[in-house]
Amino acid sequence: MPDETLRALAEEYWETVLEASPSTATLLGDHRYDDRLEDLSEDAEQVLRVRWASMRSRLEEIPRDGLEPGDLVTHGLLAAELNDAVATIDQRLVELQSDQMTGFHIDLLQAAPVMAAPDEASADMLVSRFRQIPRALEQAAERFLAGARTGRPPAAVCVARSVHMIEGYLASPLDVDVFATVGAPDDWDRTDLRRVVEDEVRPAYRRLADTLKNELLPRGRDDEHCGLSWLGDDGAQIYATLASHHTTLDLPPEEIHAIGLQEVTEKLPAEYAEVGGRLFGLTDVAEVLDRLRTDPALRYATDAEIMADAREAFAAAKAAMAEWFGRLPQSDCAIEEVPAFLAADSPSAYYFPPAGDGSRGGTYYVNTHAPEDKARYETASIAFHEAIPGHHLQLAIATELTDVPRFRRFSLANTAYVEGWGLYAERLAEDMGLYRNDMERIGMLAADSLRACRLVVDTGLHALGWNRQQAIDFMAANSPISVEEVTVEVDRYIGMPGQALAYKLGQREILRLRASAQARLGEAFDFRGFHDAVLTSGAVRLPILSDLVDAWVQSVHA
Repeated sequence: MPDETLRALAEEYWETVLEASPSTATLLGDHRYDDRLEDLSEDAEQVLRVRWASMRSRLEEIPRDGLEPGDLVTHGLLAAELNDAVATIDQRLVELQSDQMTGFHIDLLQAAPVMAAPDEASADMLVSRFRQIPRALEQAAERFLAGARTGRPPAAVCVARSVHMIEGYLASPLDVDVFATVGAPDDWDRTDLRRVVEDEVRPAYRRLADTLKNELLPRGRDDEHCGLSWLGDDGAQIYATLASHHTTLDLPPEEIHAIGLQEVTEKLPAEYAEVGGRLFGLTDVAEVLDRLRTDPALRYATDAEIMADAREAFAAAKAAMAEWFGRLPQSDCAIEEVPAFLAADSPSAYYFPPAGDGSRGGTYYVNTHAPEDKARYETASIAFHEAIPGHHLQLAIATELTDVPRFRRFSLANTAYVEGWGLYAERLAEDMGLYRNDMERIGMLAADSLRACRLVVDTGLHALGWNRQQAIDFMAANSPISVEEVTVEVDRYIGMPGQALAYKLGQREILRLRASAQARLGEAFDFRGFHDAVLTSGAVRLPILSDLVDAWVQSVHA
């Protein structure tokens, strides 16, 4: 029987998450908090810490002995999330989130296009929420400046990108403003909404941009000192926390750095030689990368071409997935372009999972900005990573689980599992026969190169004292993406320490578990069974994933 005390504590935890992050609740289809907005003040954070610490103490009192397998997973995941929540507050990480990737002000701009009110009452509540945006942005600015005043300034390049994204938003016409056009019933009167956006939201973003540009940017860490290592012992502790959070592994930065170098210099060159030989008649890795980087015939001419290729890859994967997965998502996935004001400073693509109530499916956002800089060979592997068999299949299945606590259905805390699966999906697409030719196949290798480089660059920046140009030069020499794309990527890693480690480390672990299961089961190995074992417990930590796969292997033996 499930442990009811544990289940109740898990529900209390998730309810607290939704109360503290009402925007998340809305995105999940829970509209109870639509009239609220996050409180970023230090006082609110300390109140929340007391709640997290209380839950952690009560969780420690629940003995693990005798728990059924599902509850063991819940116990382990809940302990990790509570530990991370407390560490995030204790290390005042919000003070460093003035960047273009993790800041609340940017999260809000990215989330607004997928917010939707199911009825007029909820739409009215969202107007009340948007009235609170000035308060929240003022709190964010104060936290950022407090960090700078106490010797923890942000990286200047990330502040500059953050300002650029806000300026892009403010330059958009009111008629297409992401807040003014938020999803609502067709006959709902938008008069109050437009007034709030025009008179309150936009001026608040204007003030924040001015504060970031005039007060925070001059204090920012320059390009020579952009990593956390330049914050001394405090920076080292923050990086250790973030690396552990994103990878769920206990690996020192030096070891992660070495793994990345081994992938870049030993494993991938052999694959490039094979595919590059067939495709270009080139077997030297440097020559292959240079061809991929410089040949204008490998670039797009229009944004429509990008979207057409993305849709074709997605459709092929959708048609094939039933042969490789026992459990399939019920939620559909839409493909949309990244909003224009975000595109210049955004990655090539990203994914929003479906709402928990089924009111909205998943959305795969494709960045069509500057198509002449986008490589034709990348589109298929990106689609397989972000949509099917990648994030959409993985996260939609998680949201549709009905026999696990809600935090296991909706939490994205375990980045190595989530992003490791996305990168694994790019390799799985080769097994599934989804790459139509060597051009798309070499895109898979290009994506792997990028993720291997991330291990080297992220640890280099934040643990080994690299400067920004060192990171750009390394990635430009060891991946096929343009210097412009490399620069955006490096600035992303500067703004999100540790997150970039998750992809390759997670992929390596899933591939290791699959190889181990295949060796142990022989002809009894089944891809559908293996994938169901990996996907049907929600986003888990990698050590827990190992236990789940081991239990599946034992059940097949039995």
